[in-house]
Amino acid sequence: MLRFAKYTFVLLFGLASCDKGFEEMNTNPNASTKPNVDYLFSQSILKGNYVYDRAYFYTSYITCGNFVQHFATAKELAGAGSGDKYGVHDQYQSFYFRYTYTNVLTTLKELDKAATAPEFVNKRAAATIWKVMLIQRITDLYGDVPYSQANSGGTEAIFLPKYDAQSDIYAGMLKELDDAIKAFNPAQPKFGKADFLYEGDIDKWKKFAYSLMLRIAMRLQKRDEPKAKEWALKAIQGGVILTAADQAVVKYSNGPQVYNNNPVAFELVSQDYVQGANGVNNTEFGKFSKTFIDALQSRNDPRLSVVSVVWNGAVPDTTSTAQKGLPNGTNGKPANFNTFSEPNPATILQYAAPLIVLSAAETNFLLTEAIVRTWTAGNAADTYKTGVETALKNWALFGAAGVIAPARITAYSTANALNTAGTLDAQLNQIHTQFWIASLLDEQEAYANWRRTGYPVLVPVNFTGNATGGTIPRRIPYPVPEQGINKKNYDDAVIRQGADNLITRIWWDKL
Repeated sequence: MLRFAKYTFVLLFGLASCDKGFEEMNTNPNASTKPNVDYLFSQSILKGNYVYDRAYFYTSYITCGNFVQHFATAKELAGAGSGDKYGVHDQYQSFYFRYTYTNVLTTLKELDKAATAPEFVNKRAAATIWKVMLIQRITDLYGDVPYSQANSGGTEAIFLPKYDAQSDIYAGMLKELDDAIKAFNPAQPKFGKADFLYEGDIDKWKKFAYSLMLRIAMRLQKRDEPKAKEWALKAIQGGVILTAADQAVVKYSNGPQVYNNNPVAFELVSQDYVQGANGVNNTEFGKFSKTFIDALQSRNDPRLSVVSVVWNGAVPDTTSTAQKGLPNGTNGKPANFNTFSEPNPATILQYAAPLIVLSAAETNFLLTEAIVRTWTAGNAADTYKTGVETALKNWALFGAAGVIAPARITAYSTANALNTAGTLDAQLNQIHTQFWIASLLDEQEAYANWRRTGYPVLVPVNFTGNATGGTIPRRIPYPVPEQGINKKNYDDAVIRQGADNLITRIWWDKL
């Protein structure tokens, strides 16, 4: 017995001795013990701009871009043609919800938790503004979504967040923007090169925030016009983006990593317009929509030869008269598929192309609307002209193939001048048709703005078996797993908002 006790003591002593320094030995000396706030912000911008997985392809291109008839897809209703033909497809339509919450917003939550010290005030403000834009995209797609409790699992152990009413989300986003703008302090450190939008420039971040505020305010127009006017004026007086110098643009390069590539080009090339397809072997049978090409041709729009090509064998033809859009609702790949227009590889499909996150064209068009609604003073014709010309000039950011001669820009803006003597509806039609043309590639915003304004007037398709009765969808459904994983909060949202389908209108879209 004594011998056993002796051995036990030796064993325990030995174990205790082995434990000494065990934690230090098992700590990775190369791992960071404190999150790098700059790195997290850079990552959030890249992730927020659709860098990973299929975020742009599924949500912007296949879904919103086909709903709003910038693009057309000849594939079947149950597959890649779901956006073109108004079908339900959980993989495509729920992707942005799942991707943004679990990737981008999680990263921003980590940043928020790490950047609590006073010297992080400017970095927190910029991150808040960026977060608001992402939340705005999500709620505009789905309606009521997690907001106040979103991504709170690690901080508050809330793993099944409630879905906030969109009216509350909109009020919250406006307050967050206002608070972030007020929080900026030029005396404190800024992001610098980690900020791929503005390199920490506080004045430009404020303009970006005020421009988002204007966008959000205009969304309220159908539901609460006095409130929309109040916040629109606050944004305009604060100072929105009105020139190309202040636009939110992320620059990309052709390598060496995928992260360095323009995500729009990368997704479109890898998923549909594959190199060497030459307009014949497009993976998802995608093309530009007839609606879009006709709109540019009817206006003699100089952007047509910049954005679009028709393939003659292996040669891309940019001649305006050669362009022809594919009708939405086309069932199956037509025999003359190669004769239809698709994105220009010298501009849109360049991996080194920039990504315009928020343009001066958009803010000038929204400002024009505020003027013609008599919410604010200003010269509507001049502001509208600036919006049109900025939209044309922006293609020069894509390189030599995107440059439009100044004389052609002036001729176009003169020929398409705003008819200030027309009715309010007629002027809104002009403004938002140009908004629709200018927002090519920013498909989520094109879709949201079309739902609010109704312009341009789009003719829906009524493909056999579609899920809307032949009307253009007004939202996209929640992810199917939410019906089981977060059932109570999902059910509460459906009761409050309406059936979880393609035709239920979200709060700001209800008449």
